[in-house]
Amino acid sequence: MKNKWKTGFFLLLGFIVTIVIILLSLIMVPANESGKIQQTLPNNKNVSFEVKSNKEDLNVLINQYIKKEAADSPIEYSVQLQDEVELYGTLQFFSQEVDLKLTFEPEALENGDLVLKQKSISVGSLPLPVSYVLRFIKENYKLPNGVEIHPNEKMIHVNMQQLKLKSDVSIKVKTFDLMKDDIAFTILVPVN
Repeated sequence: MKNKWKTGFFLLLGFIVTIVIILLSLIMVPANESGKIQQTLPNNKNVSFEVKSNKEDLNVLINQYIKKEAADSPIEYSVQLQDEVELYGTLQFFSQEVDLKLTFEPEALENGDLVLKQKSISVGSLPLPVSYVLRFIKENYKLPNGVEIHPNEKMIHVNMQQLKLKSDVSIKVKTFDLMKDDIAFTILVPVN
């Protein structure tokens, strides 16, 4: 009987020692490198955020931006987003102010820029050529950096990367469908 208890004791002791050795080896072995949490830095210099907007909010933002950027312009103008982009302003024509309204069809480009293709124009009741009016605007209106008027092509190109925004943030247009009020941007925030 003495031998059975002695054998059982050593078997139990061996089992406990084996479990302790296995546990200690698991604790002491370093964790798998792929399982470690590491702080990763982005590969590029910007972090991007997708933002959706609507015409109403964007009207406020655009006109606030124009007001700030064109504060010293001799001619006031504003932009309204309806089913198309509408530009309102005044022209000096033989010492009289003439109301101006241009409408544009917007198109988001793959590089994030926005092109406004001239759709209609009304200058008081004068039948002026579109290229003449766009040339006049280009030469007399103070436009924000990044806004280029191409009179011969009857379009305005908005280079979104050149628009001055706070904290060096830049914007790319993702979608710009005014009929569906589907307006989306990618905001690029620099990380140093």
